[in-house]
Amino acid sequence: IDQEREGEQIDRALLKNVLGIFVEIGMGEMEFYENDFEDAMLKDTAAYYSRKASNWIVEDSCPDYMLKAEECLKKEKDRVSHYLHSSSETKLLEKVQNELLVVYTNQLLEKEHSGCRALLRDDKVEDLSRMYRLFHRIPKGLEQVANVFKQHVTEGSESNKAESSSGSQEQVFVRKVIELLDKYMAYVTDSFANNSLFHKVLKEAFEVFCNKFFAGCSSAELLVSYCDNILKKGGSEKLSDDAIEETLDKVVKCLAFISDKDLFAAFYRKKLSRRLLFDKSANDDHERLILTKLKQQYGGQFTSKMEGMVTDLTLAKENQSHFQEYLSNNSAANPGIDLTVRVLTTGFWPSYKSSDLSLPVEMVKCVEVFKEFYQTKTKHRKLTWIYSLDTCNINGKFESKTIELIVGTYQAAALLLFNASDRLSYSDIKSQLNLADDDLIRLLQSLSCAKYKILTKEPSNRTVSSTDHFEFNSKFTDRMRRIRIPLPFVDERKKVVEDVDKDRRYAIDACIVRIMKSRKVLPHQQLVLECVEQLSRMFKPDFKAIKKRIEDLITRDYLERDKENPNLFKYLA
Repeated sequence: IDQEREGEQIDRALLKNVLGIFVEIGMGEMEFYENDFEDAMLKDTAAYYSRKASNWIVEDSCPDYMLKAEECLKKEKDRVSHYLHSSSETKLLEKVQNELLVVYTNQLLEKEHSGCRALLRDDKVEDLSRMYRLFHRIPKGLEQVANVFKQHVTEGSESNKAESSSGSQEQVFVRKVIELLDKYMAYVTDSFANNSLFHKVLKEAFEVFCNKFFAGCSSAELLVSYCDNILKKGGSEKLSDDAIEETLDKVVKCLAFISDKDLFAAFYRKKLSRRLLFDKSANDDHERLILTKLKQQYGGQFTSKMEGMVTDLTLAKENQSHFQEYLSNNSAANPGIDLTVRVLTTGFWPSYKSSDLSLPVEMVKCVEVFKEFYQTKTKHRKLTWIYSLDTCNINGKFESKTIELIVGTYQAAALLLFNASDRLSYSDIKSQLNLADDDLIRLLQSLSCAKYKILTKEPSNRTVSSTDHFEFNSKFTDRMRRIRIPLPFVDERKKVVEDVDKDRRYAIDACIVRIMKSRKVLPHQQLVLECVEQLSRMFKPDFKAIKKRIEDLITRDYLERDKENPNLFKYLA
């Protein structure tokens, strides 16, 4: 056998017959074969491969060593089929694997220029597949390969983060994350035979990376911005329909690694509302497509509000056509101006600031006409007008020409005041419009300090104060006949985060009560762990937050501490 291992030709038939004698004299038992031949052969095999391995590990690179190991295992299996008894196969291969792989696992995987890290770095897919085939045979062999893979993914993701930071482009960052996910997922499927252990370590590595902040934003926000760029008109991501579907699929996969899924949902609703209300959505089918994908992955509760928003817009179009019919059939109902109203369901949409704006007389009538129409349809619903989301087209009659101004209702209401007065003070405008200072300053800034100065301001500086006076700028002109005057952007991020925090408090309360209702009595630690387990599908609750909510529920008589053991809680029915 040793001669054959060294490449010499031997008489395999003779060897098979000789070994057959050991089996025959056992009369159906294998003790002569095992005691008189197999034990010695296995010891000799271990010694033979131990000598070989000690030389190869020094001389060969990791891929070359693995090629030799794979070839040796194949030849030993071949020997069993040609002349050894089949019962020897498992024992023989275990000996070879032990000497070639188990003994040198660490040295082999960590070889400086050719180990597992180097193979991953240089995309050596075939060598990695061989490594998987060899190490999945030995106990806990894959765990060490998987750990190296996890470190490589984490380091690769971190270096990508550093690269992206230098360009400070959120879109580049998310694209890179998707690219990395594709790249590493290809290793898992192609080189590591879709093994669940590698799926697990890939998920863990991406969770570490994806739950860090980048450029002051959470990954949830960046993912939402990326989706917005794909789905809105004029977004920077110009993709074909198939590419959009594929990319949205990957975005949903990336979301799996983010623990703050509720934060993603809140920011997504905010961006979706802007696309829907300001007609910025490029394609309704794509909007529904991503909601379907999110629903499949995270359940109907996750997308119910978003789906409600999309449905609301369809119903709003029908409602508008019914309103037009109502106007044409009722000559007395004349709003005086072209009016389009979108009726939205409060529960589906993000919360918006409503104000008691004193509408100009031109607008009061049209609001009343719509209210009368709406009451013919339902008497049980209350309309709250959100003027901050309105768009108004008004004609500005300037000395040089008439220009159509596209403004918000707040801006329109302020401009229409100048039909009756040439000059108004800040306090005059405030009392006539009934607006809060922050809203008023924003709208006056947009009309007197920004690109289009429809109003002139005294004193003529860049800030608006309560002592300022304003006049209509009749000398204003522009080469365009229609101009859009935007209001200064309000950063709503802080409010979204606050709303999510508030919702989390309610979710933790509900979860604790649900657990205690079914269990009646629970120790503190077990209650906290069960709470984390149930809530981690949407967000990762902080232990301190749970403790705080438990204390709050005790004060509200939902729970009580056991008198003898303060770490034990009881549910109060």
